[in-house]
Amino acid sequence: MAIHPQAEIDPAARIAEGAEIGAGARVGPFCIVGEKAKLGRGVVLKSHVVVTGDTEIGEETVIFPFASIGEIPQDLKYAGEETRLVIGRRNRIREGVTMNIGTAGGGGITRVGDDCLFMTGAHVAHDAQVGNRVIMANQVAVAGHCVIEDDVIIGGLSGIHQFVRIGRGAIIGALTMVTNDVIPHGLVQAPRGQLDGLNLVGLKRRGVAREDITALRAAYQMLAQGEGTFQERAERLREESDSPHVREIADFILSRTDRSFLTPG
Repeated sequence: MAIHPQAEIDPAARIAEGAEIGAGARVGPFCIVGEKAKLGRGVVLKSHVVVTGDTEIGEETVIFPFASIGEIPQDLKYAGEETRLVIGRRNRIREGVTMNIGTAGGGGITRVGDDCLFMTGAHVAHDAQVGNRVIMANQVAVAGHCVIEDDVIIGGLSGIHQFVRIGRGAIIGALTMVTNDVIPHGLVQAPRGQLDGLNLVGLKRRGVAREDITALRAAYQMLAQGEGTFQERAERLREESDSPHVREIADFILSRTDRSFLTPG
């Protein structure tokens, strides 16, 4: 057991031999920290939090009561192999959130970036890769092997199908089931997940220049109404556009994926 002398451990917490707890970390009452867990500097476990498995939690992340972090995957193929969960810095993980370690078949690691907010009851499944500044609202369920890029917002009670990729800056409306890849900066809504435009509010909030937003709007129209297949339209965008934001969308569409794409209606 390696507990920094400046860490605060409530007497009612249970810390297994081998756990590592950094300076300024606080472990509240009735928390359980497993033997392979690593809590970085300033991590806070409020109370009744379980951190198990080979799980690393980055500095200043705060985890609220009844979260279960690092349990085995909800995957019948999992056979007890040694896999990991790595959570970045300054995350807020609210009540009842669940995050699982990876599987050998999915790369062996579930990863969460920095500065994310996971609201009550959100779930991050095995081998998912979650970027920075992601917001998952109440009861969002992200299935195994998904990729959620930076600055994505997912509305409450939404579900993301396994292997789906959601591009940077996209927004998913509440009560939405997403079964195919979402382009960067896309706006998705409706019960069965329809691509319904661009996340213009998010683009403006992030300070994207007006000329880039104009270029993105034109690119979206090309994807919706241009000649050829969806991939052929993306090829033309990559060849013809000078906007890095447009090229980002084209590169996303033309990269390898295990799913189809939500396309403009």
